[in-house]
Amino acid sequence: MIGLIIAIILFNLIAFKTNKRLTANQIVHIWVFTIAFQVGFDLFVEFKYHGYWYFNKGIDWVGLLPHTVLIPPVNMMFLNWFPFKKSVWKRFIYIFFWVIGILIYESITLLPEPWGYFHYGWWKLWHAAIVDPVLLLILLGYYNWVRKLESQLFDNTIQK
Repeated sequence: MIGLIIAIILFNLIAFKTNKRLTANQIVHIWVFTIAFQVGFDLFVEFKYHGYWYFNKGIDWVGLLPHTVLIPPVNMMFLNWFPFKKSVWKRFIYIFFWVIGILIYESITLLPEPWGYFHYGWWKLWHAAIVDPVLLLILLGYYNWVRKLESQLFDNTIQK
């Protein structure tokens, strides 16, 4: 639990203090999308198939913390620093290093309590190594869609 609380405070501080790109609207979109997407994914992998779990198998109140306030600020940092105007190669390298960082963090969460809070069933680190880049690309796609919608809204407001 100590590791989770430290991570929540640290990730949220970094995400909000370093944000230079994301608007309040985009932050809300990313936050809600992240929670919905993670809970949807975890319904199957965590609760139905018992691939992994936070703290204890099954649903518990403390398990809401990693689902609601841990991952959204990480996604904010990923998007805030993403090199949108750089080459495809630099974007690939950026995603690669983020996946490495996520895998290192996930390894730390597997430590015994009070530092760790994450447990594997059949899920292994290599599963995350395969799934994480896909999840980051889905996040990028969603963020670009929100930006496009904001741009259309802005254009429609100016025309009126």
